[in-house]
Amino acid sequence: VQSLVESGGGLVQPGGSLTLSCTASGFTFYYLYMSWYRQAPGKEREFVAGIINDGTYTRYADSVEGRFHISRDNAKEMVYLQMNSLKADDTAVYYCKATQNDVPFWGQGTQVTVSS
Repeated sequence: VQSLVESGGGLVQPGGSLTLSCTASGFTFYYLYMSWYRQAPGKEREFVAGIINDGTYTRYADSVEGRFHISRDNAKEMVYLQMNSLKADDTAVYYCKATQNDVPFWGQGTQVTVSS
């Protein structure tokens, strides 16, 4: 059974940092394109960051460029999202997504709340 499990969400003050983790199982992880999305209340789910299988190329949404960093550990079958200089607008449920042969798989999401 293929699954993605996110962790690391929580409440953080503006300007703070948080690292999200996503653990994949049931996949041939090396062949996956991994990405993070987020969905704020009342808004559509949006792309945040993506990383190719060997980690040599990453892509970010303009809204997080320079503040967030995506990485992966193929040996552990995990992908991470380091989030710095967090703003209230970053408040959302963050989802891990795996793409295998153009087929998407989603995790259940983890809540990130940025508030003082």
